[in-house]
Amino acid sequence: MSEATVSAAAEADEKLGDFTQRVQAIRESLHQVVVGQDDSIDQLLVCALTGSHALLVGVPGLAKTLMVKALASAFGWKFSRIQFTPDLMPSDVTGYELLGRGEENQGPTMVFRPGPVFSNLVLADEINRAAPKTQSALLEAMAEQQVSVGGQTYPLESPFLVVATQNPIEQEGTYPLPEAQLDRFMMEIRFGYPTPEQEEEIVLKTTSGPMVMPAAALNRDEFLELRDLVLAVPVPKNVASYAVRLCGGSRPEDDRAQAMVRDYVSWGAGPRGSQNLVLAAKACALLDGRTAPTEEDVRRVAGPILRHRIILNHRAIGDSVTALQIIEGLLKDVG
Repeated sequence: MSEATVSAAAEADEKLGDFTQRVQAIRESLHQVVVGQDDSIDQLLVCALTGSHALLVGVPGLAKTLMVKALASAFGWKFSRIQFTPDLMPSDVTGYELLGRGEENQGPTMVFRPGPVFSNLVLADEINRAAPKTQSALLEAMAEQQVSVGGQTYPLESPFLVVATQNPIEQEGTYPLPEAQLDRFMMEIRFGYPTPEQEEEIVLKTTSGPMVMPAAALNRDEFLELRDLVLAVPVPKNVASYAVRLCGGSRPEDDRAQAMVRDYVSWGAGPRGSQNLVLAAKACALLDGRTAPTEEDVRRVAGPILRHRIILNHRAIGDSVTALQIIEGLLKDVG
C-alpha cells in the first residue's frame, strides 16, 4: 500500500471520527430537551444532514414543535415558526413589496419585506390547515432555495430546511397536501406515544421550571462541512440499483410491480424517492461509523421515505391496506 493511500485512509478515518463526534454532541443536546423519540431524532438528523425537508406526523403533545426548536438551537440556526391557518396568505410566508423610500435623491419605490421563510429552519406548523395556494408558497423555496416576489428572485441562505407538522386525527377544516408538495419532503416522520417511564420523566422535567433550549454545538460553516461530507460519500452501484428497484416496484404500471402493488396502488414513488433513499442511506452509514452505505441502510429508511409517496386506491382503503404494508411487501419481494 502506497504512502499516499495510507495518508488518504487516515484522513478519511479522521473525518469520519470527527463527524461521529459532532453528531453525537447534537444528539445529546436534543435529548437534554426531548425525552425518548430516538428514531424520530435520528430521522430528523438525517434530513438535516442531507439538506432535505421533513414532515412530522403525530397527535398533539408529542414534542414535535419542541424537537424542531431544539434542533435549530443546537445548530445555532435562525429559526422561524409559521402557524398555518385557513386565512394565512402566501405573502405571509414569502414576504411582500410595499411603497417605501428609495435611496438618496430618489423618489418612493417598492421595497421588499422578507417573510418568515427567510430563515435557516422554518417550522410550518399544522401545514394542512392552510389553503392550497398558501401551501404552494413553500414549493419554490423547498425546491430551489429561493423566493420570487414581484418579478424579482431572492435567494435563501444556506442551510435551509423546512419542517412541517400534521395532526393525523383531526381532519375537519384541513386541506390535503398535494402530491407534488408531499414529494418535496424527504421523510414522513411518525411520532409515537412515550413509554410510561418516559412519560413520567416528561412530566417531571416540564413541571419543574421553564424549558431551556440547548446551546449551539456547531456554527454554520461546521454544519455545512458535515453536510458536504455526507454528499461526498461514494455509493456502490448495487445500493443505487436496489433503491431504484424498490421505487420501480411501487409503481403499478411498472413490469417490476408485484400483484399487491397492482391491486392497491394508484401511484408509486418517483425518481425523487430513489434519490432520497440513497441520500438517507449515506447519512445512516456515517451515523453508524461506516464510510459507504449498504442495501440494509436503504431498507432502514424505506418506510419514512416511501410511505407518503405511495398513493393508495379505493380498493386499498376498503380492504384496510396501508402504505406501510405495501412497503413491507416490497422489502420482502425486491431482492
